[in-house]
Amino acid sequence: MVFLKKVLALFFIVLFPMMVSAQTVITVLDAENGNPIPGVLIRLSNQTKLIADENGQARANLNHQLTALFSHLAYEDLWKNLEPGKTDTVRLFKKTNSLSEVIVSSFGSTRSLLEQAAAVSQVNEKELYRFNETSLVNAFNTRSGVRMEERAPGSYRISIRGSSLRAPFGVRNVKIYWDDIPFTAPDGTTPLNILDLSNVQNTEIIKGPAGSIYGAGNGGVISFTPKKIKANSANADLAVGDFGLLKYRLGMEQLLENGDIYASFVQQKSDGYRDHSALDRKVFNMGANFYPSNKQSISTQLLYSDLFYELPGGLTSEQVAENPQQARPGSAAQNASINQKSLYGTFVHEYDFNTKWSNKSAAYIQTTDFENPFNLDYKKETQYGYGGRTKFTLNDQWGQFPVRLLLGGEYQFSNTSAQNFGNRNGQADTVRFSDDLITTQGFLFQQVEVNWTKNMLMTLALSENFSRFDINRNIDASTGLPYAVERKFNPVWVPRLAFSAKINRYSALFGSISAGFSPPTIDEVRTNEGSINLDLEAEKGINYEMGYRGNYSDGKINLDISTFYFKLDETITTYTNEQGVVLFRNAGATDQKGIEAQIDYSLIRSNTAWLQELKLGHAYSFHHFLFKNYVNDGEDFSGNMLTGVPQNNLVNRLDVETQSGLYLNVTHQFVSELPLNDANTVMQDSYNLLNARLGWRGNLSNKLELEIYGGADNLLDEQYSLGNDLNAFGGRYYQPAALRNFYGGIKVKMRY
Repeated sequence: MVFLKKVLALFFIVLFPMMVSAQTVITVLDAENGNPIPGVLIRLSNQTKLIADENGQARANLNHQLTALFSHLAYEDLWKNLEPGKTDTVRLFKKTNSLSEVIVSSFGSTRSLLEQAAAVSQVNEKELYRFNETSLVNAFNTRSGVRMEERAPGSYRISIRGSSLRAPFGVRNVKIYWDDIPFTAPDGTTPLNILDLSNVQNTEIIKGPAGSIYGAGNGGVISFTPKKIKANSANADLAVGDFGLLKYRLGMEQLLENGDIYASFVQQKSDGYRDHSALDRKVFNMGANFYPSNKQSISTQLLYSDLFYELPGGLTSEQVAENPQQARPGSAAQNASINQKSLYGTFVHEYDFNTKWSNKSAAYIQTTDFENPFNLDYKKETQYGYGGRTKFTLNDQWGQFPVRLLLGGEYQFSNTSAQNFGNRNGQADTVRFSDDLITTQGFLFQQVEVNWTKNMLMTLALSENFSRFDINRNIDASTGLPYAVERKFNPVWVPRLAFSAKINRYSALFGSISAGFSPPTIDEVRTNEGSINLDLEAEKGINYEMGYRGNYSDGKINLDISTFYFKLDETITTYTNEQGVVLFRNAGATDQKGIEAQIDYSLIRSNTAWLQELKLGHAYSFHHFLFKNYVNDGEDFSGNMLTGVPQNNLVNRLDVETQSGLYLNVTHQFVSELPLNDANTVMQDSYNLLNARLGWRGNLSNKLELEIYGGADNLLDEQYSLGNDLNAFGGRYYQPAALRNFYGGIKVKMRY
């Protein structure tokens, strides 16, 4: 009898949970088309794993609520609570694994990349984080036609289909937007170094002139999209590396009833590879998104950046051979450095008036304190500015043709108080000259897109551009007399005509003719030795382009190729006087012909296998850029290669992802030799860079996410210069980059 009672008790203990548990049926569907998704991996918080069958269904016996993670290579991850005995439908959103799924907003019109009639590249969040996370440099350099340089930690230059001739330092001739506000100042310069990687989620890059809707700039347009909030979370990141690298980030994200709010603080410090090349950057970013109704949305951001970095200066080839880590003699003694504090406030409003008309408007205010001791002088600037952009969109039917009409404008203003002093042992000495600088720029734009057929899209656009600057010299030590000058540029009309023709669902052709212009920046007119060059003319050019895009094998193979011919007049180039001051001049014309291609393909893609994806990618640029009709001081440079432009650039990528969370990213880049002066008598040798990152990311629980990674840059230990000083006086062309170096980090994210 006793034995029978024990058996019954054991039977009750074992089977009772099964008796009270109930079967939950889960159906996983595509959020866009409603089709079932087979092969979805479902991880329950009790460590159980399920796989959806060919009907997108899975079954689980649950006796209490559990949290489940739904993951699939082709779809965004989703967390969801599952209840016992219920039938649950889960809808997943597709990742952009093929060109037809990549949605971009280039030229003011949101369409799939396959429909865009322009050379556009996208750098998504995943690609930004396949390197060391200290800057955008490596990620941007994986794109054909794009070259980002880092002369010293925190000192960036970007060239899109062109040279960095106009940018001895800083970012020029490229228009940049951040959260839809013009981040490029009205004088044409962009403080890209005040942003941290975490302030960006996705990036769109338009290659070539885009003045028909974005205003001044022959190089192209870069548009940054801030992070989107998906769940309540708190996160912390820590990274360390060679040369004293230390970076940490603290952040929080909170969903609201009709919106979200987020905040983060990042500090990045390093001693630098070279002497006198330390960096210290602190960035605080707070933002919010609100959705008062289904017709409107509001977003706002506050960004404060405190940036300091030292300037080691250019070296001669003899100094590089002696010790590439040394600073230019005098740089440390004169405390050559940048100390910059910037504050930005932004406001973006979208409103749908009805099914046809909508508006998107953005405004910003900003202040900047800038201090720059240099080997030859000491500069202090205080600036405030404001600006905004508005765009009205009409989606309509004119006769039998679908039409999209864009109308809008942009305006920017800045006022800068700038003083130049002598530099005595790193301290500001006697004032040399002091100016009040006022810069304004604005333009109106209109664009019409017509679908002549189901597969043929035509775009016709035109902008009218205005710009001027006023220089009021309050103090001039050389003459003792104050004076004022102004430069008002005549209105510039910038047209664009483009076509896109879909061959089928998976491929398309595009072509365009677009004009561009770029007035000289105020730093090019008003130089550091005190001269004001009002004769400097704006660059003007016209670009002809054709291209092809296609994706095959259900997005496993993606191809994007284009060829272009850009004719540029009044090209602005640099030269350096005997005192080492960089000056600017117009150099006649240039002819710029090129071919750019990108292809990526998955050799393995399986959501249920341990090795989920093995992916390769290649990006190639061939740039045949030559001076045309360029004679200076009796020297004829016509026919020479454009200074600072490598003719060949090849990038190869390898990405491995596993079901266990292990991943590997390997990147190889080849850059051919490039001329360092207009005469083409000094060349930088070609070089190969090899970078790799190995890591693991996964969920320790339904609320805790962890990532651990480590990597190496310049594995081949190449000696090269990533950001040369072009046409440098005294042969100081070289800014040596770091040899082989290592880094590692950890990221923790807590969902609540």
